[in-house]
Amino acid sequence: MTAHVERRPGAARRKSVFRRAWESRYMYLLILPGILFFLIFRYIPIYGIQLAFKTFRASLGITLSPWCGLENFEYLFLNSDFWVAVRNTLLISLYQVVFCFPFPVVLALFLNEIRLARYKKFVQTVYTFPHFLSWVLISGIVMNLLSSSGAVNSLIAALGGQKHQFLTDKALFRSILVFFLAWKESGWNCILYLASITAIDPSLYEAATIDGANRWHRMRYITWPGISMIVVVTLILRIGSMMDVGFDQVINLYNASVYDVGDIIDTYIYRITFQRAGNFGVSTAVGLFKGVTNCILLLSANGICKLLGEEGIV
Repeated sequence: MTAHVERRPGAARRKSVFRRAWESRYMYLLILPGILFFLIFRYIPIYGIQLAFKTFRASLGITLSPWCGLENFEYLFLNSDFWVAVRNTLLISLYQVVFCFPFPVVLALFLNEIRLARYKKFVQTVYTFPHFLSWVLISGIVMNLLSSSGAVNSLIAALGGQKHQFLTDKALFRSILVFFLAWKESGWNCILYLASITAIDPSLYEAATIDGANRWHRMRYITWPGISMIVVVTLILRIGSMMDVGFDQVINLYNASVYDVGDIIDTYIYRITFQRAGNFGVSTAVGLFKGVTNCILLLSANGICKLLGEEGIV
């Protein structure tokens, strides 16, 4: 007599999951580098956050270093240089949101209106190319343009004007940062919006043309609504990273003369960690403060968008 063995639903489901995973093994292999990146550089380092509440001693390591409570945060909040860095970070980020964020959107809308395919590809390539240049190289270009003996000052002198120290002018430094960031990244950032535009049904444009809509009407009533959700999502994400201005750009362009307007949180962390007697507890406290602030800004921007009738991201 053969005993009847009842298969458990849970075991069957697990087997089904493993079977589907094996059938899609090449897709999982494709996303494996991304998973490893976030695991190694985003999740494992969370272990070190405890340093924000400790007095780090190299001989004891992270785990055995003594706890100090909120002393590192008290040191930060009483340090005027820290608040200068916070102010500069928020101001430069605000400039970037106001002036840099809309430019890729406008660029994508205009590129979409170019009918000559070769010319469109050429223009897009020209705008995208600066993204692949490092900030070290671009800082050299900026120096050659705006230094006291650079091309701009040489032209001013040739025209009979007075040379100006652009890179040490506190009133111009933030504008220089924003201008060259827009020049470097706008072409690359507009690719996302161009991809969204290609997903719009072409029959909508054909119907609008038959009804007498001109290019402006098609852009306003078809193209823009088709990409508005993507624009809102990217805006929310940008606001959620306002404490990340761009360490590479600032560290290569700023100098002691513009610390008051150019020193951001990332360069502040770099200076207190590597250019002085390093206090890793304080550095970690700054990083934790920055992360929590970004999280608050992200949730606030998402909530405001939902109040305005947009979908948001969560």
